[in-house]
Amino acid sequence: MVECVFCGIVAGDVAARVVADGDEGVAFLDARPVFKGHVLVVPRGHVETLTDLPVDEVGGFFRFVQRVAGGVERGLAAGGTFVAMNNRISQSVPHLHVHVVPRNRKDGLRGFFWPRHKYASDAEAAEYAERIRKALADG
Repeated sequence: MVECVFCGIVAGDVAARVVADGDEGVAFLDARPVFKGHVLVVPRGHVETLTDLPVDEVGGFFRFVQRVAGGVERGLAAGGTFVAMNNRISQSVPHLHVHVVPRNRKDGLRGFFWPRHKYASDAEAAEYAERIRKALADG
């Protein structure tokens, strides 16, 4: 695989705010979050789309996504999450990834217009990542 940034994150060669790392995949903060605490979940192996993910890996991967979604809700006291995936169209990195976006009522997200909210600093991003990691560790 030539220069896949997500493969680099999985391998530990590219810096990222990792919130969960398991056999099924790796979850890390999106560098351009819709809302603070927006996480990307990627499978460990390089596949471009959902249809490329081996059938025997689908269940484990989505159990991991489910766990991350719960951690985002608990860790950030979010009212819910928006879970989404693009396949080829609008897929900025050609490596399967699931967006787990914290949501609250009246948060301003409408339809598929995704405004981006930057972290004020690296310290703020680290604090969001730690809150999600702690919620995942707690359960």
